[in-house]
Amino acid sequence: MIEINLAMNKPLAQSSPRPIHGGNRQWAATIAGVNPADILDFSASINPLGMPQTAIAAMQSQLSELGHYPDPEYSLLRSAIGKFHHLAPEYILAGNGVAELLTWVGRDLANLEATVVFTPAFNDYYRALKSFDCEIERYSLIEDSLAISPPISINSELPFIHNSRQKGILINNPHNPTGYLFTKADLYPYLEEFALVVIDEAFMDFLEPDQQQSLIDLVPRYPHLIILRSLTKFYGLPGLRLGYAIAHPDRLARWQAWRDPWSVNSLAVAAGIASLADHDFQNQTWAWLKSAKLQLLSGISKLSGLHPLPNAANYLLVHTAIAGTTLQLELLQQHQILIRDCLSFPELGDRFFRVAIKQEQDNQRLLTALAAAIR
Repeated sequence: MIEINLAMNKPLAQSSPRPIHGGNRQWAATIAGVNPADILDFSASINPLGMPQTAIAAMQSQLSELGHYPDPEYSLLRSAIGKFHHLAPEYILAGNGVAELLTWVGRDLANLEATVVFTPAFNDYYRALKSFDCEIERYSLIEDSLAISPPISINSELPFIHNSRQKGILINNPHNPTGYLFTKADLYPYLEEFALVVIDEAFMDFLEPDQQQSLIDLVPRYPHLIILRSLTKFYGLPGLRLGYAIAHPDRLARWQAWRDPWSVNSLAVAAGIASLADHDFQNQTWAWLKSAKLQLLSGISKLSGLHPLPNAANYLLVHTAIAGTTLQLELLQQHQILIRDCLSFPELGDRFFRVAIKQEQDNQRLLTALAAAIR
């Protein structure tokens, strides 16, 4: 039963500031009074199957190469990504995760009158945009009302935006944190209306190929289109930091000139090449997600005061009648389970929390803990 005064958390919060990203097990372990390895982490939406065995073998084979600098052009990795997407390698730039690439996105967007962002939005977008003093225009993607069930709906119609041809737009698809999936038809008009269109597809790989709504194939036709992809989430490699941008070669050459050399390490390169070729792992992930997501969505829906939003991603955004930070604290202290609070999304605040989809036994452990907490 929850009988918690959040003031209890203040001394810990002062020495360990509340994280703005998921996956901070060290912070969670401080709150729970356990070792980080004892935390069951639902706050980071990473494939729970772990990294492919082919990626582990590829990294082991490259250990002797750590005494040498990586290829600064990352030719083999770019060729592997190009083969995966049926694109020439010059349309690809590997990065130290999508976070690094967002920095260069922000620098390009700073040349425009403003950047349109759908809210709630991933906090790192604001970091990248504010780094270059970008003007930000926010448009709400959600309509929140306790009078409907579930008490949140998606408003995907883009409102009229004055002078859009002098502005950029930054979208993630599927959207984080709602998991809403824009269709290709939803996105096509943006290519005609904005000076620069950036689509972050970090979670697109979790959809089976016939369900994906990527615009990667349009990049050669639209020099003002940028697609960002992550290899760390789907392939379970967050510690290696690996992502890539797909854009016009002239733009990517400019980014390459801006950034530090060798931003991607040799082990990440090896793991990325092997992972993209591992079709068995991809099929295993899609099979796992289909059943595990249904289990967690159905289970949370049956709990009083919790309303998960159906979506296309490997996580669930949940409207909660109990403050999300209160639930987070209870789950950490009583069950060593970490969920993602939504305080870093000002439009959501303490009325929501987000959880990743994990293996079914872990999902059940979360459901049992949630049921105990709200009883």
